[in-house]
Amino acid sequence: MSFLVIPSIDIKNGKTVRTVQGIPELGCAEYCDDPLEMAMIWRSENAKMIHVVDFDGIGGDTAVNHDLIKDICTSVIIPVEFTGGIRSVADADFAFSAGVSRIVVASIVIQNRKEFYKIFEKFGPSKVVVGIDVIDNEVVIKGRQEKSGIAPADLAEELASVGVSRFIVCDVLTNGMLTGPNIQLSKQIAERTGKKVTHSGGVTNKDDLAALKELLPLGVDSVIIGRALYENKFPCQKIWRLAEVGIYD
Repeated sequence: MSFLVIPSIDIKNGKTVRTVQGIPELGCAEYCDDPLEMAMIWRSENAKMIHVVDFDGIGGDTAVNHDLIKDICTSVIIPVEFTGGIRSVADADFAFSAGVSRIVVASIVIQNRKEFYKIFEKFGPSKVVVGIDVIDNEVVIKGRQEKSGIAPADLAEELASVGVSRFIVCDVLTNGMLTGPNIQLSKQIAERTGKKVTHSGGVTNKDDLAALKELLPLGVDSVIIGRALYENKFPCQKIWRLAEVGIYD
């Protein structure tokens, strides 16, 4: 079983942005402004999947980047995982109409469980995964701006019991900080649920990658990386070889 590295493309106002602790930053010199060009770069570097975050969608405008996301899906010919303000079945339909392979839902799971169940029933666990964003062991919602009072492992366990098969787990305070990942958080959710976990946030170097890969037997089988890739903390071709082949020397 291989460990998948998934580059993240965060989009706001039609441009690639850097995200630090859940806040998008425009005008970062290291980042290609054009998300489509960035997607094609990651594909040329042998990425097997791309994670796209639509910050405009999170803010409520789910239509503004639709054509751009459609162009990305058409151009890269690899699965595109999408998150960005999925609040209804109609939003999910709209996202899938752009060609994305699966969607990530987060706030709706807490704010409107009935609508989440409708989305989940229509598209199923292979197409709908749950994002769990965490600050100080508490799930946060509404673009990571509001605490829910719910422990992440408790939420994950509850959702696993109704069929959710994958969680994307992010410690927001490590997101984009290059300070190292909260490995214990992903481990805890994998152990409590017995489901697949994609880690997100804090990965800085090959040692972090190696530490996460140790959790592969538990179900932590992938990692989303943003800033560390954009700022060349890894030689691009090497990171996929490190993950998939396991050469750490």
